[in-house]
Amino acid sequence: MASSFFKSKRTFNWYSALVAAACMVLYGYDASVYNSVQGSEAWLEWFNNPDANMTGLINTAYTVGAIFGGFFLGGPIADFLGRKIGMATGCILVIIATFMQAFSPKGNIGCFLGGRVIIGIGQGIALTSGPIYIGEISPPSIRGKIMTFWQLFYSVGSFICFWVAYGCTEHATKLGEWDWKMVVLFQLLVPILILVLLPTIPGSPRWYIQNGNHIEKARNALLKIRDTEEQVEEELLKIREALEYEKEAISSGYSALWKDKSLRKRLLLALVINAGQQVTGQGTLNTYSTKVYEKVFSSESQISLINALNATFGIIFTVNAIWFIDRFGRKFLLVAGAIGQGLCMIIISAVETETPSPDGKKTEAVGISLVFLFYVFILFYKPSWGATVWIWTSEVFSMNVRGQAVGMASQTQNVANLIVQQFFPTFLENCGFYAFYMFAGVNFLLGLFVYFFVPETKQVSLEEIDAIFGGANHVSQGEDLLFQQKNAGQVSVERSDKPVSTTYENVEVSS
Repeated sequence: MASSFFKSKRTFNWYSALVAAACMVLYGYDASVYNSVQGSEAWLEWFNNPDANMTGLINTAYTVGAIFGGFFLGGPIADFLGRKIGMATGCILVIIATFMQAFSPKGNIGCFLGGRVIIGIGQGIALTSGPIYIGEISPPSIRGKIMTFWQLFYSVGSFICFWVAYGCTEHATKLGEWDWKMVVLFQLLVPILILVLLPTIPGSPRWYIQNGNHIEKARNALLKIRDTEEQVEEELLKIREALEYEKEAISSGYSALWKDKSLRKRLLLALVINAGQQVTGQGTLNTYSTKVYEKVFSSESQISLINALNATFGIIFTVNAIWFIDRFGRKFLLVAGAIGQGLCMIIISAVETETPSPDGKKTEAVGISLVFLFYVFILFYKPSWGATVWIWTSEVFSMNVRGQAVGMASQTQNVANLIVQQFFPTFLENCGFYAFYMFAGVNFLLGLFVYFFVPETKQVSLEEIDAIFGGANHVSQGEDLLFQQKNAGQVSVERSDKPVSTTYENVEVSS
């Protein structure tokens, strides 16, 4: 078994979480693929030089697929088939779509568009299951640190893509049409790796109990990633009690998202901050940075290098969240990040719009200053609105609705991105860098929203997090329900005053 290769169970816990986090590499790579290939002369020629409207439509095609996959497929697959099946399904669809894009017949932009839709569906499914799995296997004390790698791996995906694109750009003459096809095909690497590694990691113990009350399977999964049997039994009991309360007092189905006031509040907050993540300016930069830099730099190779360095610094800056997330908390990072991002956008706009442009291009000094400022923006964004939004979203929902709620909330990112990406190319063309003042205002508004409305969730167990949002403590309420069932003859043994870890061995529902 894979767990036997690791020196400690905590290490195997990290390994299992990182396999799931690799799903975010798919997103990071694909979000950068189109940014890279649209700067390729060979790609433009292959598809008969698509205009600005078609450029926006190709991005929209991906986003529509991701929204459909996340809203309608991600939650049901994760909840009814399992978190690991959800990740595997997403990877398989990404592989199929990659071949469709790379081998689209010359001039057949429809095939390329179809691949973008399918890859969006695949990622919508994988990006629902991945963060849920990580949250459900991670102990509260390090859940924030582990989830930080979810965003870190987004940067890893961008890093791989942009450096592959830079290498292909340097040899574009020799490669011909393969200068963009190679960039697309490299996307096969990570989904294949994930499919190979998924069988080596345990299933979600919470999913095992939620679907069929498979307590032994849940126990075996936890025994691989928790240090002591006492921890395993205590966690099993908390899961069991929380699920019992959710089933009896709220609803075991997705309708709880509308029936329960506390869940409605969480869903609304999650929808806002996930949409906000994409209107900070980062989503647009990641997709259209090539178009932005073309207003300052004339060299295709130079722009590819800047994008590659941007992705490299993205990895370094995201690591900061590992040290900050469980020390300062989610709320502090979101507020501080929004303020820093807003200030960067104001300065970026001012530097570009208030400096001369001899021969229609900015001077080298201005260009270097803008690149530096964009990197500072990434410094603020990655550990805050990059990593923290995913962490907060994956941990605030109760088990009965977690799959559907995370799928809906995370795909709100794509809804917001769909709107911004559709109008941004025209906005940039007509208004230039004045467009970035809009992002500055949005960032400041987001900071205020988080300060006044978003509660702190650091180091709270998943089963007890409802109380923070005005709901009941599902563990304590579920404990009372189990006790009542015992008195009614529905539970096979008496409740005792022994520690939780030893009590659970005998608390089983009679058949």
